[in-house]
Amino acid sequence: MEILGYIASLVIGISLGLIGGGGSILTVPVLVYLFKVDPVVAMAYSLFIVGATALVGAIPKFKEGLVNLKTAIIFGIPSIVAVYLTRSFIVPAIPELLIEIGSFKLTRAIFLMGVFAILMVAASISMIRKPNKKTDSEIKPQVFNYPLIFIEGSVVGVLTGLVGAGGGFLIIPALVILSKLPMKQAVGTSLLIIAAKSLIGFTGDLGKYQFDWTLLLSVSALAIIGIFMGNVLARKINGDDLKKGFGWVVLIMGAYILLSQIYNL
Repeated sequence: MEILGYIASLVIGISLGLIGGGGSILTVPVLVYLFKVDPVVAMAYSLFIVGATALVGAIPKFKEGLVNLKTAIIFGIPSIVAVYLTRSFIVPAIPELLIEIGSFKLTRAIFLMGVFAILMVAASISMIRKPNKKTDSEIKPQVFNYPLIFIEGSVVGVLTGLVGAGGGFLIIPALVILSKLPMKQAVGTSLLIIAAKSLIGFTGDLGKYQFDWTLLLSVSALAIIGIFMGNVLARKINGDDLKKGFGWVVLIMGAYILLSQIYNL
């Protein structure tokens, strides 16, 4: 199973390189089901893996002028604050046993994995549905809707903190719709935002859990290799078709995780 886990680690990075998101939603299932990491700890691991991979992926995008720093700051600040507070205070405050009625027991791990599965299904739908065919030349001048950007950043931050997903599938549409960014620039800006909020959120977990740094760094290294592979493949593969196919994979996995958590109850 570990061999499959390492292969899947490459896929995480490839997806981030190809479509700027989606791969991070696989990180927790890979850690939990293939590496047998505790779900709560896996969500902390995911923040580091996704953050490190996105940071490396953002560097070439920045050099190509595909990172809008102003947007990254406006969207990123509330997101970073939200993810750090969520990992530092909200997650530790969730009791190990949430509900117990007779034989029915809802634990923190089951609850978080259930939320994660629902998020996976939502992510898959956003990737499967037909994209809005708007070209870069049709994009209007950048206009910031500050209240909506702040709210969106905060929501993405809380979700990231709870389940360890990068949230690119939420960030990219927000940047295109609310900040009027061209798609390619939205992808690059999303990677920088994901990197900042994930790595800062990870600091909220330091000292709380026993980390297997060998596993953590190995998976991160493979994901980073994958993002370079994804950047190369992005020039050769139709991104919309790949995104749709990947969305179906995420949908199946999300449904499986949700059903497995319900069955455990």
